Amino acid sequence: MYTQRNYPTKKAMKEALAGALAEGHPGLPCYQPGPFGPNVKDGPACCEGPHYPEPHRWYASCIVKDGFIVKAK
Repeated sequence: MYTQRNYPTKKAMKEALAGALAEGHPGLPCYQPGPFGPNVKDGPACCEGPHYPEPHRWYASCIVKDGFIVKAK
């Protein structure tokens, strides 16, 4: 799965998530490209970046709720 915004690093994604949660947002919007998406089921998921067609350089274990990443490590 991908985040809606194309983060260049996992650190940038995690900082954006912390900022979004601190501002009262539900998290970072995410989606699943291809035949398995666009929605992501609630629960654990793997996020990757940067977006295709660039080679993926980072991966994060995430928790998704209502289409938003609410936790990442």
